[in-house]
Amino acid sequence: MMRKLVKVLHTLASSGLIGALLGYGIVLIYAPQDTASQYADARKIISALCNYVLLPSMAIALITGLLSMVVHKPYMDRRWAWVKAFLGLSMFEATLGIVQSKANTAAATSAKIASGELPADALQGALTSEWYALGVIMTLSVANVVLGVWRPKLTSFPRMAWRERLAPFRR
Repeated sequence: MMRKLVKVLHTLASSGLIGALLGYGIVLIYAPQDTASQYADARKIISALCNYVLLPSMAIALITGLLSMVVHKPYMDRRWAWVKAFLGLSMFEATLGIVQSKANTAAATSAKIASGELPADALQGALTSEWYALGVIMTLSVANVVLGVWRPKLTSFPRMAWRERLAPFRR
Protein backbone atom coordinates (compact mmCIF):
# COMPACT_ATOMS: atom_id res chain seq x y z
CA MET A 1 0.00 0.00 0.00
CA MET A 2 2.77 2.44 0.94
CA ARG A 3 4.65 1.72 -2.29
CA LYS A 4 1.60 2.52 -4.39
CA LEU A 5 0.86 5.71 -2.47
CA VAL A 6 4.45 6.91 -2.89
CA LYS A 7 4.35 6.04 -6.60
CA VAL A 8 1.07 7.91 -7.17
CA LEU A 9 2.34 10.98 -5.29
CA HIS A 10 5.62 10.89 -7.24
CA THR A 11 3.80 10.62 -10.56
CA LEU A 12 1.39 13.45 -9.74
CA ALA A 13 4.21 15.69 -8.53
CA SER A 14 6.26 14.96 -11.66
CA SER A 15 3.26 15.86 -13.80
CA GLY A 16 2.82 19.10 -11.86
CA LEU A 17 6.51 19.90 -12.26
CA ILE A 18 6.56 19.42 -16.02
CA GLY A 19 3.21 21.20 -16.36
CA ALA A 20 4.51 24.19 -14.42
CA LEU A 21 7.62 24.35 -16.62
CA LEU A 22 5.48 24.21 -19.75
CA GLY A 23 3.17 26.88 -18.32
CA TYR A 24 6.20 29.04 -17.55
CA GLY A 25 7.34 28.82 -21.16
CA ILE A 26 3.86 29.43 -22.55
CA VAL A 27 3.45 32.57 -20.44
CA LEU A 28 6.88 33.80 -21.60
CA ILE A 29 5.87 33.30 -25.23
CA TYR A 30 2.19 34.23 -25.38
CA ALA A 31 1.43 36.66 -22.55
CA PRO A 32 0.74 40.22 -23.73
CA GLN A 33 3.92 42.23 -23.31
CA ASP A 34 3.14 45.38 -25.27
CA THR A 35 3.45 47.64 -22.27
CA ALA A 36 5.64 47.48 -19.20
CA SER A 37 2.51 47.01 -17.10
CA GLN A 38 1.40 43.96 -19.13
CA TYR A 39 4.90 42.54 -18.92
CA ALA A 40 4.91 43.02 -15.14
CA ASP A 41 1.58 41.16 -14.96
CA ALA A 42 3.04 38.28 -17.00
CA ARG A 43 6.00 38.09 -14.61
CA LYS A 44 3.59 37.94 -11.66
CA ILE A 45 1.90 34.94 -13.29
CA ILE A 46 5.27 33.24 -13.77
CA SER A 47 6.23 33.99 -10.19
CA ALA A 48 2.94 32.52 -8.96
CA LEU A 49 3.48 29.40 -11.11
CA CYS A 50 6.91 28.95 -9.56
CA ASN A 51 5.79 29.59 -5.98
CA TYR A 52 2.56 27.59 -5.97
CA VAL A 53 3.06 24.80 -8.53
CA LEU A 54 6.71 24.36 -9.55
CA LEU A 55 8.44 24.40 -6.18
CA PRO A 56 5.87 22.33 -4.26
CA SER A 57 5.76 19.78 -7.11
CA MET A 58 9.56 19.66 -7.19
CA ALA A 59 9.78 19.14 -3.42
CA ILE A 60 7.12 16.40 -3.40
CA ALA A 61 8.71 14.64 -6.41
CA LEU A 62 12.13 14.71 -4.77
CA ILE A 63 10.90 13.51 -1.39
CA THR A 64 8.70 10.74 -2.82
CA GLY A 65 11.46 9.68 -5.20
CA LEU A 66 13.92 9.25 -2.36
CA LEU A 67 11.22 7.70 -0.19
CA SER A 68 10.48 5.14 -2.89
CA MET A 69 14.04 3.89 -2.57
CA VAL A 70 13.43 3.32 1.13
CA VAL A 71 9.99 1.73 0.69
CA HIS A 72 11.05 -0.55 -2.18
CA LYS A 73 14.45 -1.99 -1.21
CA PRO A 74 15.41 -3.40 -4.66
CA TYR A 75 15.78 0.20 -5.89
CA MET A 76 18.82 0.52 -3.63
CA ASP A 77 20.65 -1.94 -5.90
CA ARG A 78 19.73 -0.28 -9.19
CA ARG A 79 22.00 2.32 -10.73
CA TRP A 80 19.18 3.90 -12.73
CA ALA A 81 17.49 4.72 -9.41
CA TRP A 82 20.66 6.38 -8.10
CA VAL A 83 21.12 8.31 -11.35
CA LYS A 84 17.49 9.40 -11.09
CA ALA A 85 18.04 10.49 -7.46
CA PHE A 86 21.14 12.48 -8.45
CA LEU A 87 19.27 14.14 -11.34
CA GLY A 88 16.37 14.91 -8.99
CA LEU A 89 18.67 16.62 -6.51
CA SER A 90 20.32 18.53 -9.38
CA MET A 91 16.90 19.60 -10.64
CA PHE A 92 15.85 20.79 -7.20
CA GLU A 93 18.99 22.87 -6.80
CA ALA A 94 18.75 24.26 -10.31
CA THR A 95 15.05 25.03 -9.90
CA LEU A 96 15.64 26.88 -6.66
CA GLY A 97 18.81 28.62 -7.80
CA ILE A 98 17.97 29.48 -11.37
CA VAL A 99 14.33 29.36 -12.37
CA GLN A 100 12.79 30.49 -9.08
CA SER A 101 15.23 33.34 -8.49
CA LYS A 102 15.00 34.49 -12.10
CA ALA A 103 11.20 34.47 -12.02
CA ASN A 104 11.05 36.51 -8.83
CA THR A 105 13.87 38.85 -9.86
CA ALA A 106 12.34 39.42 -13.28
CA ALA A 107 8.95 40.12 -11.69
CA ALA A 108 10.51 42.75 -9.42
CA THR A 109 12.57 44.24 -12.27
CA SER A 110 9.56 44.39 -14.60
CA ALA A 111 7.57 46.21 -11.92
CA LYS A 112 10.40 48.76 -11.68
CA ILE A 113 10.41 49.12 -15.47
CA ALA A 114 6.63 49.67 -15.39
CA SER A 115 7.04 52.42 -12.79
CA GLY A 116 9.84 54.05 -14.79
CA GLU A 117 12.64 53.33 -12.29
CA LEU A 118 14.63 51.22 -14.80
CA PRO A 119 15.12 51.43 -18.57
CA ALA A 120 12.97 49.19 -20.81
CA ASP A 121 15.91 46.99 -21.89
CA ALA A 122 16.94 46.08 -18.33
CA LEU A 123 15.62 42.50 -18.68
CA GLN A 124 17.05 41.58 -22.08
CA GLY A 125 20.09 39.63 -20.81
CA ALA A 126 18.08 37.99 -18.05
CA LEU A 127 15.51 36.66 -20.53
CA THR A 128 18.14 34.90 -22.63
CA SER A 129 19.66 33.11 -19.65
CA GLU A 130 16.16 32.36 -18.34
CA TRP A 131 15.33 30.44 -21.53
CA TYR A 132 18.55 28.43 -21.23
CA ALA A 133 17.82 27.63 -17.58
CA LEU A 134 14.25 26.64 -18.41
CA GLY A 135 15.54 24.35 -21.17
CA VAL A 136 18.05 22.66 -18.85
CA ILE A 137 15.45 22.09 -16.14
CA MET A 138 12.95 20.71 -18.67
CA THR A 139 15.61 18.39 -20.12
CA LEU A 140 16.46 17.08 -16.65
CA SER A 141 12.74 16.57 -15.93
CA VAL A 142 12.18 14.59 -19.11
CA ALA A 143 15.36 12.57 -18.47
CA ASN A 144 14.04 11.67 -15.01
CA VAL A 145 10.71 10.55 -16.44
CA VAL A 146 12.47 8.49 -19.12
CA LEU A 147 14.70 6.84 -16.50
CA GLY A 148 11.69 6.04 -14.33
CA VAL A 149 9.77 4.47 -17.22
CA TRP A 150 12.59 2.83 -19.15
CA ARG A 151 14.69 1.70 -16.15
CA PRO A 152 17.87 0.82 -18.05
CA LYS A 153 20.25 -1.69 -16.52
CA LEU A 154 23.31 0.63 -16.40
CA THR A 155 25.15 -2.41 -15.03
CA SER A 156 23.84 -2.93 -11.54
CA PHE A 157 25.90 -2.83 -8.36
CA PRO A 158 27.62 -6.03 -7.28
CA ARG A 159 25.14 -8.36 -5.59
CA MET A 160 25.64 -6.99 -2.11
CA ALA A 161 22.68 -6.00 0.00
CA TRP A 162 22.42 -2.31 0.80
CA ARG A 163 22.72 -3.05 4.53
CA GLU A 164 26.08 -4.73 3.91
CA ARG A 165 27.31 -1.72 1.95
CA LEU A 166 26.43 0.54 4.87
CA ALA A 167 27.90 -1.78 7.53
CA PRO A 168 31.36 -0.10 7.61
CA PHE A 169 29.70 3.21 8.50
CA ARG A 170 27.72 1.83 11.44
CA ARG A 171 29.04 1.52 14.94
